Amino acid sequence: MVEAGLQAGQLLTLVIIALALGMDAFSLGVGIGLKGIRLLDILKLSTLIALFHILMPLIGIFAGKYVGTLLGSVASSAGGGLLLLLGGHMVYSSLRGDAVPSIDHRSSWGMLLFALSVSIDSFSVGLSLGMFAVDMLLAVLLFGVAGGCLSVAGLLLGRRVSSSLGGYGEAIGGVILLTFGLLILF
Repeated sequence: MVEAGLQAGQLLTLVIIALALGMDAFSLGVGIGLKGIRLLDILKLSTLIALFHILMPLIGIFAGKYVGTLLGSVASSAGGGLLLLLGGHMVYSSLRGDAVPSIDHRSSWGMLLFALSVSIDSFSVGLSLGMFAVDMLLAVLLFGVAGGCLSVAGLLLGRRVSSSLGGYGEAIGGVILLTFGLLILF
C-alpha cells in the first residue's frame, strides 16, 4: 500500500515536471508560429524538440550520478541566455525588415538551435533526478511527450494567431521568447 502511494506520488511529480519543462517548448512554438510555419515544419520541429526532451534529461541523469548539482544552474542559465538571444534576434529582425537575416526555423541548424534552447533545462532536471532513485524510462518518455505535444500546441496557436497580427507576429514572438528567457535567468 505504501509502495503504491510512493509510485503514484512519483508519477504525479514527473508529470508536473514534464509539463513545466514543456512550457518552454510551448512558448517557443507560439513565437515561431507567429512568424508563420507550414504543417510539415511543425511536425519536424516538434519531433526534434521531443527527441531533445528525451536525450537531454537522459544525459543529465547519467551525469547527475557523477556531477551533482554544480551544473544545474549553469544549464538553466544557458537555456535562458539562448532564449534571450533568439527572442532579441527575432524582435530586431522584425523591426529591421529584410535588412537582417533571420534564423531560419526550417533549416537543420535553426531547428537544432531552437530544440536545444528549450530542452537545455531538461538537462539540469536530469542532473537532479540522477541523484535520486527515479524511474528513468518513465521520466524521459514523459518529458519527450510533454515537450513534443506542447510544442505542437504552441506552433499551431502561433500559426493561427499570426494571420490576424500581420507583420507584428515575429516581433510579438520575440518578446515572448525574451520574457521566458528573463524568467529563467531571474
